[in-house]
Amino acid sequence: MSDVAIRVEGLGKRYRIGELQRYKALRDTMTDALRGPLRAVSRLRNGRSAGDGADNMIWAVKDVSFEVERGEAVGLIGRNGAGKSTLLKMLSRITEPTEGYAEIHGRVGSLLEVGTGFHPELTGRENAYLNGAILGMRKHEIDRRFDEIVAFSEVEKFIDTPVKHYSSGMYLRLAFAVAAHLEPEILLVDEVLAVGDAAFQKKCLGKMGEVAKEGRTVLFVSHNLAAVQSLCDVGIVLNQGGVEFTGPIGQAIYHYHGLLSKNDARNVTPTRGLEAMASRIAPGDGLAFTPDGPLVAEMEFYTDHRLHRCYLNFVIEDPEGRFLVHSRTDLLDKWPSFEPGLHRVRVEVPRLGLRAGVYTLWFRLYVDTAGKTEMADSDRMMLEVNGPQVGGLLDVPCMWSWTPMETPQLSRAEGSR
Repeated sequence: MSDVAIRVEGLGKRYRIGELQRYKALRDTMTDALRGPLRAVSRLRNGRSAGDGADNMIWAVKDVSFEVERGEAVGLIGRNGAGKSTLLKMLSRITEPTEGYAEIHGRVGSLLEVGTGFHPELTGRENAYLNGAILGMRKHEIDRRFDEIVAFSEVEKFIDTPVKHYSSGMYLRLAFAVAAHLEPEILLVDEVLAVGDAAFQKKCLGKMGEVAKEGRTVLFVSHNLAAVQSLCDVGIVLNQGGVEFTGPIGQAIYHYHGLLSKNDARNVTPTRGLEAMASRIAPGDGLAFTPDGPLVAEMEFYTDHRLHRCYLNFVIEDPEGRFLVHSRTDLLDKWPSFEPGLHRVRVEVPRLGLRAGVYTLWFRLYVDTAGKTEMADSDRMMLEVNGPQVGGLLDVPCMWSWTPMETPQLSRAEGSR
């Protein structure tokens, strides 16, 4: 048996902007097929080609290809509009692709919107059995898991109430419980978990982790990069409908941040005559960084005019974009000046102190001249730290000690009370 659970080849979905797509009956399809040649002749007669209207077309997903192995947990990462939800809808067979194909080897459970597949007039109990039947499960299989579903969803009191009366949070709890517990071989989950509270999100992530450990496949879309990193081993970065990067989840998140920084750079007016040229981190030669090890980072920049009283920033940030290290020369009362020419800035960190993971490192130079701010940013660099997989972000030295204590003796009178 092949170990590939999902194989996608050249998948694409195109929409016409402003067109309301409706479901077609068989007679509509046959009528359109018969009228097609007549419409083409009419367009040619009126001096229009069959491709007119291309400006009104948009590719939500274009030429996407990848494979997901059985038992893998894969995170789909990208900005809003990158094509993540459209891709999941095609894999769930909710939306037909315009081109390409996808092979799905296994029973699919999907949670793409709050209450996906639920009928509002049916009770929670009835919807659970309906969803199980759609997945191809027999009644006795659903019976066996039903108590677990209800317990996980925490909606026992309302399980026989029509779901149209549920809040969005209750809807989500039950929908996720059904999708995760009815033993799908492939679980597709979109950003819908954001509807739940923090405790339930943590509970869902734990359940998806269990699903992956049981050898089932998870495809997870979320803007919560910390959640994606904790659950997934592999990341696929989508950008403008296409695959930008596929690889280990830490590197995928780093690549995604690179796309965001490029977009931010487009919104910043560059300073004429001031440019970051190169940046690097050491030790090099493929040596791995460790929490106890040192770090040296450098930025080279060029200026064609004198820079007076500058200050420099050095930043290491986590996958969520939080600054873990932020060193500024102005806070150290250091204000370097630079003559025209090429310069190198160097930062030495004796002990890195970061937990295992993938981080982003960069420099920024500021100078304020006569009320005008000049700025130069280095390229983002990936910093991968190896070490034990433990909780926390920083590896801070802690001194432990313990000593025995005497047990207090109670008097006979106190003990008899």
